[in-house]
Amino acid sequence: MFEGFFSSDPAGITFLLLVGSMALAGWLITLGLFAAIGWYGRRRSSVLWKSVDRNLRRPTLWLGSFLFALSGPFILNLEPGAPWPQLSLLLEILLYAAFGWVIVEGTDVLGDLVRNRYRIDVTDNLEERKIITQFQYIKKVAWVVAVVVTLALILLQFEKVREIGAGILTSAGVAGIIIGLAAQKSIANLLAGFQLAFTQPIRLDDVVIVEGEWGRIEDITLTYVVIRIWDERRLIVPLNYFNEKPFQNWTRESAQLLGTVYLYADYRLPVEQVRGHFYELLEQEELWDGRVKGLQVTDADRQGMELRFLMSARNASEAWELRCRMRERLVAYVQEEFSGSLPRTRLEWPPSNGAPALAEKP
Repeated sequence: MFEGFFSSDPAGITFLLLVGSMALAGWLITLGLFAAIGWYGRRRSSVLWKSVDRNLRRPTLWLGSFLFALSGPFILNLEPGAPWPQLSLLLEILLYAAFGWVIVEGTDVLGDLVRNRYRIDVTDNLEERKIITQFQYIKKVAWVVAVVVTLALILLQFEKVREIGAGILTSAGVAGIIIGLAAQKSIANLLAGFQLAFTQPIRLDDVVIVEGEWGRIEDITLTYVVIRIWDERRLIVPLNYFNEKPFQNWTRESAQLLGTVYLYADYRLPVEQVRGHFYELLEQEELWDGRVKGLQVTDADRQGMELRFLMSARNASEAWELRCRMRERLVAYVQEEFSGSLPRTRLEWPPSNGAPALAEKP
């Protein structure tokens, strides 16, 4: 197909040099344009123009070069020479590839704008995480669509591929059934992804308990969800899991949580005094959000009593840290002030066969 592309004909070589010159001109013009965009973005501290310069510079340089090279003969009113048909086909393929690259990188520009507008590094970030979760999934779908369309446009430049495509269209019913059966799980995952993105039982950065593991939603792809476990492991879960099985979401409606600490003590422990000390500790703790505090005796049996300390925090991470701090300080307080009220096991040894009980020593 590309026979005679590198022709030794002087006219052909001249024509190729002209096309190369136009490609270089497109490269330089685009480079100058992005130099201006980068300068303006730095001067104005503009997120938009900084993102455009960072993400679109490289693909647009190639796009500009191929576009100028392809349109060069028409701009200069030149009559295309012998190598032009093969060169034109090659440039069209490269132009489609560069355009697809621009589309993919363009979604990253939109991503930067969305993340700048809806920041999740704030305390109350529920609405922001909703928007970013939806955008992340739409962006991934847009990547797939851009790649598929680009490949289709490239393949359609070849005559034999168009003939195969026409043959497939004539048997579209059978092909549709075969493709549908083969891609059943993939399509189910894709639909599950849309459902998760817009009904949002989970969102990015949600705190969840899945399969007995506590972690945060780190990424939602087209087929699976990545959960970052507290000890830095990653739990990979199929999208359909969240539509078919129960799980815990600690930040579904709000990041605020109630935390509990349980202590077990003897009946002689003065509960009211412990309650007062617990409230004093909370007032001094920056992790407590000031909403809820309480101490209740939630159980009592032959061994002793169960005390439940209730406290609130702004999010799951702070609630966990607050519970650990309070547990440590409360245990130390009981050890120091009421060591006689620590949990104990009582054993009574009754006298047998009428033998007198041992006298208790003073």
